[in-house]
Amino acid sequence: MQKDLGGYRKTYEKSELTEERISDNPMELFQKWFYETEASEGVEEPNAMTVSTIGLDGFPKSRVVLLKKYTHEGFIFYTNYDSEKGRAIANNSKVCVSFFWPFMERQIIIKGVAEKIPENLSDGYFESRPDGSKLGAIVSEQSTVIASREVLEVKLKELEKEYETKEILRPKNWGGYIVKPISMEFWQGRPNRLHDRIRFSLENIDWKIDRLAP
Repeated sequence: MQKDLGGYRKTYEKSELTEERISDNPMELFQKWFYETEASEGVEEPNAMTVSTIGLDGFPKSRVVLLKKYTHEGFIFYTNYDSEKGRAIANNSKVCVSFFWPFMERQIIIKGVAEKIPENLSDGYFESRPDGSKLGAIVSEQSTVIASREVLEVKLKELEKEYETKEILRPKNWGGYIVKPISMEFWQGRPNRLHDRIRFSLENIDWKIDRLAP
């Protein structure tokens, strides 16, 4: 089986990225791009991001998760700490996070270190979730092998009955990570494949700004 994809072509002409139009802080540029992506209404889930980790088997693995908050410190998402990604982060906290917004012809690649957020913050977010999502977090032993989907559905029905009259508390093995960036690269598509790439690299407490060849 084979298919030649060499004929796929797209011209990038929507915007540009110049040093004169950016802040000295990459989080401010991220916020600007995120707001513009939200306002465009051309991206269904602008907070969808790819998280890449180095697994216990030594291989990198990437998966899409949802960004739930960003601050001046970094990017927060939630997961099962015992999942494959959780165990990978526990073994090697260096991760890569990326956003791709094709409608905006933009990409952001972030290298950083992942840390668990305080338990009270994970508690607060868990309490804000719908009951179905709370129970889903309890039901799923994420990344483990299961016999069938029916196993999950039966367990969910049992828990729905169990928690009809009591509060659903956050499992201790479920919570948030914050990815604190050390490098943030902003990519803006341009004509003739001469794309704009601006990289911010953290040096002590300051950000160094470089333009990269496309």
